[in-house]
Formats: sequence, C-alpha cells, structure tokens
Amino acid sequence: MVPGPSVLFVIGRAPAHGRRTALTSVAGNTLGAYVLVAAVALGVGPVVERSVPLFTALTLAGAAYLVHLGFAAGVAHFKTMVFCAAVLPRFVDRAQGRVPLRVLLLGLVFNVIAPASDSTWGLVASAARGWFARSPRRLSAVGGIGGLTLIGPGVTVAATGR
Repeated sequence: MVPGPSVLFVIGRAPAHGRRTALTSVAGNTLGAYVLVAAVALGVGPVVERSVPLFTALTLAGAAYLVHLGFAAGVAHFKTMVFCAAVLPRFVDRAQGRVPLRVLLLGLVFNVIAPASDSTWGLVASAARGWFARSPRRLSAVGGIGGLTLIGPGVTVAATGR
C-alpha cells in the first residue's frame, strides 16, 4: 500500500498518457511481480534467507539501485524483489509442507492488493491530468519529489542494512 517505484512510475505516466496507459502499466508491473513470486516459490527465497553475505549483497545492491532510480526516474521493482525474497518466505510454515504452493498463494494475495492500490493511484493521477498539463513546473515537481523519495530509503538501507 506504500507508494514505491512502481506507483511513482504509474503516477508519472498517468498525467502524460492517460488512464489506459496507467492501468496497462499496473498490469505489467503485476505480471512482473508474480514472476518474482514464482522464483521465490521455486527456491530462490530460502537461498537468500539462509545466506547472510547474499542477503547483505542484495540489500546493498537494492539500496544503490533505489538511489539510482531517484536520479534516473526509471521503473524497477526492487521493493517487490526484497519483499518476495526476504519477507514472503518467512510467512510460510515449512513444517506444513507444500512450500512452493504456499508461497505462490501468498504472492497471489500480494498481487491482488498491489494492483488495486496502484490502479487507485493511477486513476487519481490521470484525473489530475488537466491540472498538470496547465503547468510543466507541476509535472517536473512530481518527478523531483518522486526521485527524492527513492534516494532517501536507498541511503537509509545502505546505512542501516535494513
């Protein structure tokens, strides 16, 4: 529910290209996120979860990437990668078996909630399209604020490891 890179991408495209493009962006992001869920379900998650050096490297790479996104204003879903690889597997009781199925089901819940939230953001931003079109400075400000919201968490993750 917390806006991240994908929401900023959707919000950025909505005023410039309209509702259809914003919702298509949400659909593409949702499909990409479920590819990550499937990778975790098939074994990537436990490897990352058990390897402190790999988890640390992934965390630092993600921090650097968030800072990069803050400057480049591109689209990526590092928050989803971390969620799927590091957080999602912790909610699966391995003793109950069928771990891949359980991860896939939890990932499906994530992929129902995220598009609903992202679509809401996209629809609100596309409704504001006329307001943005009247002032290029407003559209530029959204991009600048979006960039700063990515740099802050990137620096925080790099400094704290969390």
